[in-house]
Amino acid sequence: MKVKLLAIGIPVSVILFATVMGYARERNLWRLLQLAGAASLLLVVLAHIAEAFHLARWMRWGESDSPGHYLDFFSAMLGLTLLPFGYVFHILNRREHRANANGH
Repeated sequence: MKVKLLAIGIPVSVILFATVMGYARERNLWRLLQLAGAASLLLVVLAHIAEAFHLARWMRWGESDSPGHYLDFFSAMLGLTLLPFGYVFHILNRREHRANANGH
């Protein structure tokens, strides 16, 4: 379980770092959505770390209908929605700005 956490934690951390750097370069709504999505995915990783190491037992990690279950689930849904949504609209917005700059 702990090796799997590293295997997913490292790419999520890289994605979060990339979105932070992108937001620092260009502050707009689409970059902010990407950042919120990446942070949500990091929260999923942190929830699984807490479950693996039996931290915050009051969250009842791994049990259905527990606070830990809902935190994990909604963070994953939020991350898997906001990150690609922000990315796609950032690319579309950038293309539109380039087309307008070229006079098309």
